Amino acid sequence: MSPIVIEDPSDPRVTAFRDVRERDLIGRRGLFVAEGAVVLRALVAPTSRCVPEAVLVDQRRVESLSDVWAALGDRAPVQVAAQGVLDQIAGFPLHRGILALGRVPPAVGLDEVTGPGPKTLLVVGGVGNHDNMGALMRNAAAFGVDAVALDDRCCDPFYRKALRVAVGATLSLPVVRVGPLEGILADLAARDIECLALSPAGAEPLKGLTPSPRRALVVGTEGPGLPSEVIAELRSVRIDMRAGFDSLNVATAAAIALHEITQP
Repeated sequence: MSPIVIEDPSDPRVTAFRDVRERDLIGRRGLFVAEGAVVLRALVAPTSRCVPEAVLVDQRRVESLSDVWAALGDRAPVQVAAQGVLDQIAGFPLHRGILALGRVPPAVGLDEVTGPGPKTLLVVGGVGNHDNMGALMRNAAAFGVDAVALDDRCCDPFYRKALRVAVGATLSLPVVRVGPLEGILADLAARDIECLALSPAGAEPLKGLTPSPRRALVVGTEGPGLPSEVIAELRSVRIDMRAGFDSLNVATAAAIALHEITQP
């Protein structure tokens, strides 16, 4: 690895890293920003489905990232700068001292993730909070989910904050985005995938549930949850709690449910 030293924040070679927060809001035309060592390592790992495009790092962090440079090879330029220069480029104090650009992987269709054999999918409807999205992706990776399907109301799982919360797990997961939730569920049913609607009003307790070997856990947005008409059409399950309390954060509920349905 031969680093490129950046001394001027206006250097055109770091244009793509400039004003990170503002660019987050308008989109990056197929690129995303990875922040911090954990997400950078996920980006360059053999399991990553994403292509690294460039790295910008505090010059004091270079030595500690030797494993990253070995994994990265010559696939992307590495630019180094002093902390003060980094802060000016990013537009805010970059305490982690590491940014990278990656390319969003090609779109994945349901046919690619629902082939023969046992399958576990996570289907997400209407989750617009990036913390929740990141946590859902982390949970999916932790419990060996084969793919995550997001409806057209979900936020971007490749948003910088979502990636950070997911500890980079999103970068190795097949992510399907194919339209409205109802259409996704109909397509899964046609592919012999049993869809389990997770809701406090679920008809069956999660504990002791025996799902199909080909199954999808379906979760909805924080607060309202899944639409009642969706729950009515699916096998619905609930997490039993103490009397008078029936609400969990969507990512927490999904983690409990995924743990339960993926146990041998």
